[in-house]
Amino acid sequence: MTPADIAAALGRRVHQEASDFANAFAPYRALALGGRAPQALAVTPRALARGDKAHGAAMLAGRFVLAGETLQVEAGDSPWDLPAPSRRFAEALHGFAWLPDLLAVDDQEARAAARTLTDDWIARFGAWNFVSWAPGVLAARVRAWTLAGAALLTGEEAPGRLKSLARQCRRLARVLPVTPADRTRLDAALSLSLAAMCLGLPGRLQTRAGAALEAALKAQILPDGGHASRNPEAAADILIALCELDAAAAAGAAPLPGEVRRSIDRLSGFVRFSRLPGGALAGFHGGGEGDGRAMDAALAHAGGGKAPAGKVFNVAPHAGYHRAEAAGSVVIMDAAGPPPGLHGADTHASALAFEFAASGARIVVSCGWSPDHGVRWREAVRATAAHSALTLEETSSARLLGPGWRRDLTGPRIAHGPDPVKVRRNEEELGVWLEASHDGYRKAFGMSLRRRIFLAMDGADMRGEDGLFRPVEDGPPDNPEARLRFAIRFHLHPDVRASLSRDSMSALLVLPSGDGWRFRTDGGPVRLDRSVYLAAGAPPRRSTQLVVSGEAEPFGGGERPPNRVRWAFQRLGRVGAA
Repeated sequence: MTPADIAAALGRRVHQEASDFANAFAPYRALALGGRAPQALAVTPRALARGDKAHGAAMLAGRFVLAGETLQVEAGDSPWDLPAPSRRFAEALHGFAWLPDLLAVDDQEARAAARTLTDDWIARFGAWNFVSWAPGVLAARVRAWTLAGAALLTGEEAPGRLKSLARQCRRLARVLPVTPADRTRLDAALSLSLAAMCLGLPGRLQTRAGAALEAALKAQILPDGGHASRNPEAAADILIALCELDAAAAAGAAPLPGEVRRSIDRLSGFVRFSRLPGGALAGFHGGGEGDGRAMDAALAHAGGGKAPAGKVFNVAPHAGYHRAEAAGSVVIMDAAGPPPGLHGADTHASALAFEFAASGARIVVSCGWSPDHGVRWREAVRATAAHSALTLEETSSARLLGPGWRRDLTGPRIAHGPDPVKVRRNEEELGVWLEASHDGYRKAFGMSLRRRIFLAMDGADMRGEDGLFRPVEDGPPDNPEARLRFAIRFHLHPDVRASLSRDSMSALLVLPSGDGWRFRTDGGPVRLDRSVYLAAGAPPRRSTQLVVSGEAEPFGGGERPPNRVRWAFQRLGRVGAA
């Protein structure tokens, strides 16, 4: 982290607190947020994502589950009057993250409950509150209310909600310049653009929202369609939001910045690149599986009514991923270091990790992440050990900022990562070769890591090799007799059943379809350890990981044991019942 990063974070903090302090005074709010209130929706938007009906039914029974925490609301009480279990829970509650789930119940009781909870929020927090009017929470609520459409913003009591939503839009427009220039700003610009269009707010506000959206898209959407955070689910969520905005603009015959269409085209390609057989996204850098139905709808919108066809590209050089695909088998490798600056607050130490899917199912995964989980999981799943990669001396290839004022000011960024990550790709008649390396362990242990992966053209043979080597220019190690413990982990999807062979040198993997795969290695005994899978949302799912351990010599080229371990996943055919 550079002094410029610290100065920028300090400047944003000062501007944000000054803005919050000003808005705490009613006369300032009356002047800054006042204006004509819309009387009805000018455009009714269509949400591409659907809520969870089971979660909505639980809310009707008084059980609110958000951010991995639970709040039980007894009959006659209001969640707005009860202490929140955590700050993340409060942010999700005030951001109305639960509203799509409640409306998914799709009956009069659920719609009445949604309207009552909204009106209660307006009565208690509609003027001002430091938590519920924070930029990220405000943007999420503006989007949730707008996409609720007729269920929330029509009827006899709708004028009060429309007036409140317009005030929130004016606040969001004013706070955009001091919002952190990461995903928060892009989400805020998207929410404001959609709400301003659907409410028919003054043209100057729509112009301001469009300019902010265009600038954020140019700054954060990479040329290959990835998001600057390197999170595939972030790219998918932005694509979904842009398609909702584009559809609303078409319905209202309203213009949009040209960057919106360009970003939709780029994002749709990257989302297709990041999806594995079955439709789920690879779970890298804070992302999970994503909403498959919403992604399908967004890709259909991007393709003019049908999902784009054609071959998926195999390299995302700006986002830092490689994809190898053959006969229905897919490997996606993380082949870059952590993103810089603000976009690294949620990044993982996952360089050279991979996910593998075949036979229509995911086999090797990462633990992944979803905001539905509690904060106690967050740090653990950012570690290298939570990915299908090699760890040396039980440390991660990238280091997070430790507790202290720097972390408090800038967030939980990566202090230093495994840059540079180098990668080579070779495609031939036999299959696809990927070779990548990084120096994430060089400073601490004097070792660099090289990973090679081969996917055969028939899709039935995926082989790999991990090698630890000491760069020649570093000279001999201080203690040639020392040994460095390493572990190579392969986290299995929860639906995969694994059993070891008698000699523990291989394992049988059975997929939900009954198809079998054999894992083999020359690196010593394989063991089955517990793992956990978070990418599908709450609750966490128990899973298994294959672990190959060893002790490396602190010298050598990584081309022979014990510094080199070879492994393979090979299809066997149908071995079990579906």
